[in-house]
Amino acid sequence: MKYLTFYKTALNCNTEDQIFDFLINNLQKSISDWSFFVDWKKIQENIAKIEIELNILNSLLGKDNLEKKFLNTLIEYPKIRNALPILVAVRNQKLKEMPILNNGKSLDFEIKDYVFNIKTRINHKIKNELIRFFIESGLKGIFQDKAIKNLVDYCFGVEVGMDTNARKNRGGQNMESIIEVFIKNVCEKNNFKYLKEVNAEKIKNELGYDVPIDKSSRRYDFVIDNGKELFIIETNFYGGGGSKIKSTAGEYKSLFNLLNTKYKFFWITDGTGWQTTIKPLRETFNHNDYIFNLAMLKKDILEFLLKTN
Repeated sequence: MKYLTFYKTALNCNTEDQIFDFLINNLQKSISDWSFFVDWKKIQENIAKIEIELNILNSLLGKDNLEKKFLNTLIEYPKIRNALPILVAVRNQKLKEMPILNNGKSLDFEIKDYVFNIKTRINHKIKNELIRFFIESGLKGIFQDKAIKNLVDYCFGVEVGMDTNARKNRGGQNMESIIEVFIKNVCEKNNFKYLKEVNAEKIKNELGYDVPIDKSSRRYDFVIDNGKELFIIETNFYGGGGSKIKSTAGEYKSLFNLLNTKYKFFWITDGTGWQTTIKPLRETFNHNDYIFNLAMLKKDILEFLLKTN
């Protein structure tokens, strides 16, 4: 950690332990707004892709001789197969990596994504697999009993449920959006330039700096040019602990080593997940020059660093 007068004047912290305690004791439990919970636009787009197929399947609800009519409908409208997995709340892509049990006694498993691939001709084997899927998944009973009145509305609800899995990613996006407000404010106030989500090539083309990379896919969350030097910023938010949070701390130690000879690297992190994984964070805090959280941003540490360096 690089000692700054900011810590004493703005945070009333005089030692490394006091500064680290401030970091840990002022972590945010949440950075969510109401848009965090459901991505309605994505859900509507997903449903629009299969809405015709779902409406065709609606014609089967409550019908007699359901297995035969189910197969005949699929043969007449083969694109319907693409819409079947979502009825049991699974993505087509997931089926490519998710073996399905064929035989319980022999523990015979098979990847079944070909069953729903509209490019695959419906032969005798696929017919049998489709009927097996229809029966064993419970869909046949649901269709017969009219437990679902409209498959479009039903899948809309399924998509809402499955979208909760994306909240972790939206947490990271929210963190970037919050931090960009601070960055934009400081840059507009001081006539600095900043870029968001950029690789080394774009930094070179737009700002003229040669930035080293540790992996070809590296995209920095933000870079700021104050007219004298480049500042590189990575951000994240962790509401919970786990192995990922530990590896992140190690990754940013290595990234600091890579950038430190020419550029200043800021790591802005937050979230109460760190309170269960303090040791890796403390090690990186001791090693890196600049680690701060949202509470420090609100105290204007960013402007302090950009204007005094």
